[in-house]
Amino acid sequence: MRLFSCSNCSNVVHFENDGCVTCGARLAFRSTSLDMVALDGSGTHVLNKGITETGSVRPCANAALGGCNWLVEDEDASGFCVACRHNVTIPDLSVPENLQNWQRIELAKRGLFYSILRFRLPLVTRTADPEQGLGFEFLADDPADSGDGPVLTGHADGLITLNIVEGSDAEREARRVALGEPFRTLLGHFRHEVAHYYWNVLVRDRNAFEAFRSVFGDERADYGEALKRHYAEGPPLGWENSFISAYAASHPWEDFAETFAHYFHIVDALDTADAFGLRTNPDVEADVPAIELKRTFDSYGIGSAGALIRAWVPLTLAINSINRSMGQPDLYPFVLSEPVIGKLHYIHGLIRS
Repeated sequence: MRLFSCSNCSNVVHFENDGCVTCGARLAFRSTSLDMVALDGSGTHVLNKGITETGSVRPCANAALGGCNWLVEDEDASGFCVACRHNVTIPDLSVPENLQNWQRIELAKRGLFYSILRFRLPLVTRTADPEQGLGFEFLADDPADSGDGPVLTGHADGLITLNIVEGSDAEREARRVALGEPFRTLLGHFRHEVAHYYWNVLVRDRNAFEAFRSVFGDERADYGEALKRHYAEGPPLGWENSFISAYAASHPWEDFAETFAHYFHIVDALDTADAFGLRTNPDVEADVPAIELKRTFDSYGIGSAGALIRAWVPLTLAINSINRSMGQPDLYPFVLSEPVIGKLHYIHGLIRS
């Protein structure tokens, strides 16, 4: 994503920072203006070039637990920021392992909300809409093994469940290998699962089924049977020609979720590349204002999915080549076939709608 600067000393800081290494000020993220600000010693006022601004601010209630560096800017009674107020359940944080995994999960969740805010997508909490609002349950497996089995990551009517063991790099990598996945990250989990929520909001609730089915197929196919078949038989031969991942081939809902998450990957990675001045020589369309020399383009605001893809493909070739020169596997182990590009165009239009 974009680079940030400390409002007190202008030092470059990053999204996850909670303190400035140059001036020592505490840092917090303002979701309304998408910037990083320094706080005074009391943590209740913003420092701007050494001057204390009028008007008090309030850090998120999860800041005390090391789980958030955002501010509460709307006087919400919960005391939580716009990202953390979507939490429904968190694990027992008195267990050190749970606390560490939860902190990593919260960082990935804030990365998700950064994109949601940049895209200006609709957000409704579970408190405002207990049946369909967006909520998160971060759960730990029962050590007593009650017979229910491990907690499974998934989505049901806006409620996203995530097993907090996914916060462990070792455990997540073991699961990636066991499932034969080329790519498995916490942020990827969030982007995939929230896609199911936005399918409800942007497709189902708008009765926009016809356009969806023309791209992804008929979602009325039995979902449970489709997943059972996928895990028993694997993806169909030649799935690479039409889907971004093997799992996307299991059902239209999963195809949508995988493509939606991938679109987030592309846009945010291009935003990051732009922030560091990495150039991929993207073309400029006639309807796009003149681009400043210090910028490539705003990947979150670009009007064409084609422009994103034309910028993305050479960038992936470059970063994969760099990884190979270091003896590492490809950072981007995907192929954008023509059908997948068509699906990305659909997601682009859906989000911009």
